[in-house]
Amino acid sequence: MEKIAVVTGASRGAGKGIALALGQAGMTVYVTGRGAAQHISPYGGTINETTDLINQAGGKGIAVAVDHADDAAVALLFERVRQEHGKLDILVNNAANVVATPMAGGFWEKPLDAVDLITVGLRSHFIASYHAAPLLIANGQGLIVNTGHYGAVCYHHGPAYGAQKAGADKMAADMAKELRPHNVAAVSIWMGGLDTERARAYLMSLPPESRPTAKRESPQFTGRVIAALYESDKRMSLSGRALIGAEMGAFLGVSDIDGSNPISHRYTMGGPPELHPSLLT
Repeated sequence: MEKIAVVTGASRGAGKGIALALGQAGMTVYVTGRGAAQHISPYGGTINETTDLINQAGGKGIAVAVDHADDAAVALLFERVRQEHGKLDILVNNAANVVATPMAGGFWEKPLDAVDLITVGLRSHFIASYHAAPLLIANGQGLIVNTGHYGAVCYHHGPAYGAQKAGADKMAADMAKELRPHNVAAVSIWMGGLDTERARAYLMSLPPESRPTAKRESPQFTGRVIAALYESDKRMSLSGRALIGAEMGAFLGVSDIDGSNPISHRYTMGGPPELHPSLLT
């Protein structure tokens, strides 16, 4: 049967790669973002470009311009999915309003709009999940994924970033408990350093001798993990957890697009905390 996915914030970066990987798995993917026009971001990318790549890869891409700070627009997105398909298999919450460049100094010395990440990046995850849940339940099985990072437990980009990542993990855990009777899973997947447009631009701004040389994950790798997790018989037993993408790739037999196996940073950046027993039943 046709599998339906929604990937938010998929004009570029992680969302674009995830949407493409789900399309390569043969899914119909609704691609959201503000980026219907090239000038939206200095890093390029549009939802139409992403859907073109999905179509070329054998899936079906559907571009929907959505500002995830606009609750009414998000509601209309999922009403469209309901009208066109009546169900949903996968929701990937990736939309996030991230400040352009890391800056030195304390949080009080940086632009106040850094806190917008809590609005589009945490609150927006809840709103999308709220509207997606009835469609996932109607499907008889489903998966919600919040894109996560080690910054949930270690220092990375400051308080707003850490709060967003930690909050997304806990939100997935609580949603998982309430969705478990409906055979719908919710997880966070921690991504490593990604080879995205934003990351490449930042690395090129550094002096050559200061540029990290470690191999970066492709944005498609997380999408491959998500597709495999959805099909896995371990999906519900893993529900509620924050999962390190590299470890899940090894567990599910998923490699990156070049055949390599991304590494876990658990022992340098930290790992997800254990869930309280109240979240597991």
